[in-house]
Amino acid sequence: MNIAFFLLPKQEVACVTADATLRQTLERMEYHRFTAVPILDKEGRYTGTVTEGDLLWHMKESEGKITFENASKFMLKDVPLRVTMKPVSIDANMEDLINLAKVQNFVPVVDDMERFIGIVRRSQIIEYCEKFVSRESLNTSS
Repeated sequence: MNIAFFLLPKQEVACVTADATLRQTLERMEYHRFTAVPILDKEGRYTGTVTEGDLLWHMKESEGKITFENASKFMLKDVPLRVTMKPVSIDANMEDLINLAKVQNFVPVVDDMERFIGIVRRSQIIEYCEKFVSRESLNTSS
């Protein structure tokens, strides 16, 4: 099975750029109701994933300097990312995709130039695997 079969393309993914403000990032996450979004550089390369936790911890550790009211004055690039969400190449095999999906809600997918082309959601992989489990149980009950 090809990873492209599961791909949610870049234009359908809520992303942010590293030069976004904290407010822009928070608003994008709130609007889409996501707890994590990919970060892209100016050339469209995947650079990481920011989570709600990353933003909240950064605000907490600022000792009151960063608030929701002034979040537009602070940059996303200054937020430490606490979790490394590894991408896969569009040419990777299913095993690589499944191994990452075990520990990530989604897996970023990049092309051979490291440009972000979309994500694969964990739920899609579980649905794919569920078909095999269902077939197996049908075969053993016959």
